[in-house]
Amino acid sequence: MPVITISRMYGSGGSEVARLVAEELGWSLLDNAVIDAVAERIGATHAEVASREERLPSLVERLASAMALSSQEWISPMADAKLPPSDERLVEVTKRVVEEAVARGPVVVVGRGAQSMLAARADVLHVFCYAPRRALIARAVAREKITPEEAAKLVDDTNKHREDWVRKHWSRSWRAHENYHISLDTEWFGVRRAAELVVQLARERFNEGRPGA
Repeated sequence: MPVITISRMYGSGGSEVARLVAEELGWSLLDNAVIDAVAERIGATHAEVASREERLPSLVERLASAMALSSQEWISPMADAKLPPSDERLVEVTKRVVEEAVARGPVVVVGRGAQSMLAARADVLHVFCYAPRRALIARAVAREKITPEEAAKLVDDTNKHREDWVRKHWSRSWRAHENYHISLDTEWFGVRRAAELVVQLARERFNEGRPGA
């Protein structure tokens, strides 16, 4: 089944590009629904999964996980409390959710390391959405209703977490253009035009005809 993965810098509008692409092609869209599916399978809340995906665990979380996996003499009363799911568990379940979605039919997958998960497949179009930092910050200000200083920190921290997440779990460079078939500057193209270009490439690559054609 053909697949499009859309990796995106925070503030680039990549999720909106993905939505427009899925609507135009008539494909399924796998974006935030991944969080709900993963949360249900591991018995966590949506917020717990959303707060941990695509970021590295803190020192406290790594120590807690290590203690829980060590011998009984190391376990303190703290270990009796429910520990957050490990990164490895999140990646494992996320991969399963993505693979099941791909098996059901054509799908557009947003983020979650999908480009790395599906790198070996030949029936995938890999897209990276980016923009200059000032444009990312401006979009974050408008979207989140926060100050430019807060937006700058949100943009920088989120994009660093995504880069570190991919490097940790797949030993790949998240921003490297050679890992994608096309990289789109969404400030220069605009979100809608960027989506149109992806749709055009998908139709050429997968012989997807226009609706009603």
